[in-house]
Amino acid sequence: MQVVDQKNIENRILFYLSKMYGSNLHRGQNYDKLRKCIAILFTDFKIDKLKDIPKYMTTWTFREEKNSDIVLTDDMEIYIIELPKVQQYMENSKLDSWVNFINKVGDFDMSKEVDDSMNETFKQIRKAKKVLEEISNDEHERYLAHLREKYILDQRNLVETGYEHGFEKGVKDGIEQGIEKGIQQGIEQGIAQGSKQQKIEIAKEMKNQNYTVDEIQKITKLTKEEIEKL
Repeated sequence: MQVVDQKNIENRILFYLSKMYGSNLHRGQNYDKLRKCIAILFTDFKIDKLKDIPKYMTTWTFREEKNSDIVLTDDMEIYIIELPKVQQYMENSKLDSWVNFINKVGDFDMSKEVDDSMNETFKQIRKAKKVLEEISNDEHERYLAHLREKYILDQRNLVETGYEHGFEKGVKDGIEQGIEKGIQQGIEQGIAQGSKQQKIEIAKEMKNQNYTVDEIQKITKLTKEEIEKL
């Protein structure tokens, strides 16, 4: 799941998928031991390159450029679900129900009448909601959820403050390096510096609460060395 648009989601999803695909082959094994890998990406924003596609979920595979019916391999697939498009392109399908549940779990109406074809789907969604409620009652998990929410809000704020800071720095650099290039560098640096500092603050807070290094690393994505130095 990606909440903030950092303008690199295409590179990131390919990196994660290729890393997952390569990691399931162990030393000494033949390539025929590679297993199929599927990446499912949820974004809380619209992706610029997909803005003209009239549906909220797109499927990506390896196809020949001029013969799109020929798939080179089905070992790697990417599914992208843009949450802001869901309401616009819903078709009352089983997928719609699950995505709508994920999109607004707190406001999802579990009491509405559904036809027979959707009964099993709603039964499974009710199970999922029950699990979420059980997790919410666990103090440890609730605190982790609080940290995740704080991190998401901080990331959104960084997009605004980071761009502002980056713009100012970029204009100054642009005098010597060219306005366009300087602004872009400033934007990237502003976001990168801000993001790292937010992760450090969250890690400090978790450390004060006696969370393990592994738990802190899972939430903040900092290295073990960085966490141990705090």
